[in-house]
Amino acid sequence: MSRRSARDFDESDVRVRPNRRGSRPRTKDRPSHEDAVPARVVAVDRGRWRTVVAAGTEQERAVTAMRARELGRSPVVPGDVVGLVGDVSGREGSLARIVRIHERTSFLRRSADDDDSTERPLVANADLMVIVTALADPEPRGGMIDRCLVAAYVAGIPALLVLTKADLRDPADFLRTYAPLGVEHVVTSREEGGAVAGLEELRAHLEGRISVLIGHSGVGKSTLLNALVPGAGRATGVVNDVTGRGRHTSSSALALPLPEGGWLIDTPGVRSFGLGHVDPEELLEAFGDLAELAAQCPRGCTHAEDSPDCALDALVAEGAAGTAGPARLASYRRLAATLRRNDPWDV
Repeated sequence: MSRRSARDFDESDVRVRPNRRGSRPRTKDRPSHEDAVPARVVAVDRGRWRTVVAAGTEQERAVTAMRARELGRSPVVPGDVVGLVGDVSGREGSLARIVRIHERTSFLRRSADDDDSTERPLVANADLMVIVTALADPEPRGGMIDRCLVAAYVAGIPALLVLTKADLRDPADFLRTYAPLGVEHVVTSREEGGAVAGLEELRAHLEGRISVLIGHSGVGKSTLLNALVPGAGRATGVVNDVTGRGRHTSSSALALPLPEGGWLIDTPGVRSFGLGHVDPEELLEAFGDLAELAAQCPRGCTHAEDSPDCALDALVAEGAAGTAGPARLASYRRLAATLRRNDPWDV
């Protein structure tokens, strides 16, 4: 057979393949997913979300899900209430799709460092932040507590300070530092036989609420959670004798239902709580008593200790109604100074 030259070919010799990828007409309409089943996200693991459907009922079941493409990059975190479609049976090997994130009541975030404004979402819909710190072994770190309080204020979440290991040190001196902030607190200690004193008082704060546990590694978060939720099985660790810090015993956030109602979300032990995402102007609003007095300061006043003509010093010293005194002002300034260091535009 002789070979045909290029000149011998015409249109009839060309086979046109249909463009299957673009064969469907595009539409901006998206499915409404009115049949989506509500579920609560309890954990995130390697691109899969563990959820609970019909929590607290006879139909309660764990459903593994993936994110639908239409959600884009919207973060989905423990505590979120989402809408699921697809296989929501919860059978082994089944996989549903998250197509909707319900409106959140709160959204707790942090950043990796103070000079990093990238937000790292932690928990959604929490209505109580439980800040856990040990009174000894490891030593309490006030800076971490301050940062957690700032994040809680910005997220609109009330805070509860839980002081563990009171059997090793009296909490009175430490509490005097934070009393002006008006933060509620619970003191716990280990008793003979391994029981935890103060646990019932803590339960009363948690009942019926979605609470998030925050704290350094080694302060006793996992010990508390195991006592509050029988069968939780969170690993507990020890404190390094050289560094005085604990090792990470929880590697991912996990939401667990409380026997008396509500949820408790345990977060991984953190060594730092960056506030690079926080606007320093938001802090004063959290101190309602001082914000009212600050209206008498000159325009542009930073309310810092060295700020000229700041009215807060004189007003607080005079015992203005509704303020907790100089210690309250000092607490605000300590938190505000932290935030100003995060703001590159505040010079």
